[in-house]
Amino acid sequence: MDNGFVREALLQEKLETGVGCRTCERRCEMAPGESGWCKSRMNRDGKLVTLIYGAISSLAVHPIEKKPFHHFHPGTNVLTAGGWACNFACPWCQNWEVSAVHSPEERDFASPERFVDLTRIHGCQGTCISFNEPTLSLEWSLDVFRLAKEKGFYNTFVTNGYMTPEALAQLADAGLDAMNIDIKGDAVSLEKIYKDIDIEKIWAVCRLALSYGIHLELTTLVIPTVNDRETALRSIAGRIASDLGTEVPWHVNRYEPTHQFVEEATPIGKLEQAWQIGKDAGLQFVYIGNTHGHNTADTYCPGCGERLIRRSGDEVVMNLIKNDRCSECNCEVAGVWGRT
Repeated sequence: MDNGFVREALLQEKLETGVGCRTCERRCEMAPGESGWCKSRMNRDGKLVTLIYGAISSLAVHPIEKKPFHHFHPGTNVLTAGGWACNFACPWCQNWEVSAVHSPEERDFASPERFVDLTRIHGCQGTCISFNEPTLSLEWSLDVFRLAKEKGFYNTFVTNGYMTPEALAQLADAGLDAMNIDIKGDAVSLEKIYKDIDIEKIWAVCRLALSYGIHLELTTLVIPTVNDRETALRSIAGRIASDLGTEVPWHVNRYEPTHQFVEEATPIGKLEQAWQIGKDAGLQFVYIGNTHGHNTADTYCPGCGERLIRRSGDEVVMNLIKNDRCSECNCEVAGVWGRT
């Protein structure tokens, strides 16, 4: 079964009628020969297999800020890998070329060893699994993370968060250091678009990630007519403050028309409203993203208000955080600041 892209899946359950996938919270059940919702896993001869182990759609060197992570090793670079397929179907997906394709005829293969070696060759300080939903590449990600840790790299994940607790436990054990989880809206917003997605399971993964000591940042793509209602934004900000803590960074990003969704781009004023809602909820670190030159992309001390990190696009041009603290008032600033 260990043949190219096809490997036996890690998280599966034997059922009377077939096999159950326990990788993401869709928890698909498949009779022999059937595939799951994402089409990246199937029941082959009574065993669940992944069809995309090491199947790489994209490789790129990025500043860690681009993910976005603003409180995790600022100024460092990651080698980012993307695979294929997704367990969501967002009409506004920014990466639909890879997330909406399940298993292309021609795919590039990257072994974990090769990917980690490329991380070194490109002078990166860490790895990132992103672009499509990385949870679907669980088995490959685990192998990458273990090897990367041995070589001294950090590991990051950019995800919709719709994974099982079992999957997150495996990732944490393998050496996942940081996650950016996409909070797509409140319950009303998700019901409008997804209908079968339970937002509470995503919040549960956020809480569980923190319990494992994984650095967490959250992103909401603010989309006109979908999740830009004031009540939706207040709900998200309130949940971050009450469930996760006011020190967890929240990125409110600008949507641009793409794929199957052609509403006009998010007005800057709406993003500024979202930013203010976050601050009103007590969040210490709220960032406006997918715009250029907005001063809310910078990091300010939650104690004295001093600007500590100044950014130009995805580049850090000033960093005054010393030993995890504000250089002006010595207030501790939440984050992982160790590498430069």
